[in-house]
Amino acid sequence: MQTKKIYIETYGCQMNFSDSEIVAAVVKEAGHSLCESPKLADVIFVNTCSIRENAELRVRNRIQEFKSLKKKNPDLIIGILGCMAERLKTQLLEEEQFVDIIAGPDAYRDIPHLIGNVESGIKGVNVLLSHEETYSDLNPVRLGSNGVSAFISIMRGCQNFCTYCVVPYTRGKERSRDMLSIVNEATSLFNNGYREITLLGQNVNSYNWQQYTFADLIKAVAQINPLLRVRFATSHPKDMSDALIHTIAALPNICKSVHLPVQSGSTAILNRMHRKYTREAYLERIQTIRKHIPEASITTDIITGFCGETEEDHQTTLSLMETVSFDYAFMFKYSQRPGTQAAKLYADDIPEEVKAKRLQEIIDLQNKLSLKSNRNDIGKIFEVLAEGPSKRSQDYFSGRNSQNKMVIFPARNTKPGDYVNVKVTHCTSASLKGEQCEV
Repeated sequence: MQTKKIYIETYGCQMNFSDSEIVAAVVKEAGHSLCESPKLADVIFVNTCSIRENAELRVRNRIQEFKSLKKKNPDLIIGILGCMAERLKTQLLEEEQFVDIIAGPDAYRDIPHLIGNVESGIKGVNVLLSHEETYSDLNPVRLGSNGVSAFISIMRGCQNFCTYCVVPYTRGKERSRDMLSIVNEATSLFNNGYREITLLGQNVNSYNWQQYTFADLIKAVAQINPLLRVRFATSHPKDMSDALIHTIAALPNICKSVHLPVQSGSTAILNRMHRKYTREAYLERIQTIRKHIPEASITTDIITGFCGETEEDHQTTLSLMETVSFDYAFMFKYSQRPGTQAAKLYADDIPEEVKAKRLQEIIDLQNKLSLKSNRNDIGKIFEVLAEGPSKRSQDYFSGRNSQNKMVIFPARNTKPGDYVNVKVTHCTSASLKGEQCEV
């Protein structure tokens, strides 16, 4: 098999970007090289997301653009990877006949073999899900890395079976990596100059390897070096244990930022979503976090317009947002996904215009809450991990504080990876701005 230039384009969540780094490691190990433009590639891989219909439409539109490249170069290989490949399987090969490879999230080790199949005139398909695969022995290739921050996947799959979600069907059963392999990967990153890592999983705080919990793991990673910041995503409220909260509070280099998706403020809707907690239970977890980590930022995910959602349910979501006063939120209209429990059990009965209206109300409220949160930081001094020059001006640097808020400040000989004390002088709803200072 001839070596090939491979281009990888990624859509969706942080796990997908982490998976693309695994794919890059697999193809490089097989002797192939990476390139930064599809026009230069012998193989184009699109790593996809199926969480919402819009995500799939974006990918469909994008691969049509690649189809034109294949017309110019018939030997070009085009592959669809990830959740969309797993969900649609051979349907993609039938509808997009120029696609050569379909590989699900547990099939990335097989990619060199699938490329060989295509060279032999056979379409390459592997969408088998594994009960064991974690890719723990691979050293991911850090694609587009700033050299400061990196992701580490600590587990794969999910078995919560929220009724709206395709992830258990596209990524399979939950399985955790060997804790030592994670600590070794984090240690290697730190030794190579990285100063912040984010531990990733579909439900990261349900990590369970032998007798070790997620609280044990994040403590072990944080103890590698005090200069290594540790973040994590994404949490499930039912697994936000007191032990984890106490561990975050106790170790200064575990970032004081908790992303805790609520999805809805209505217990009735949460029950329909099979979220396994009530409004009251969620608010109790928030209260415990505030008690032990008062400086923590709290962010969330919200879905509006889920099946059967009444105006009263919507208002309870708005009231929960006010009660918690989230620092930031990812907000979406419900998008029914074929094959999910919700698609089988419930009618998608909220009109599109009602979904749009409710979503706008949620966005408007969150913008106010985010601005209020940032205004409360004016006058405070934060330790900021410098990531690189600001997008708008080379005279300014940007980085994040422990609360995961973006901070912009004058450069003053700053290098990526430096820790800088910044006094906040003004803000927008999206970022903080300030001046370097001494503590």
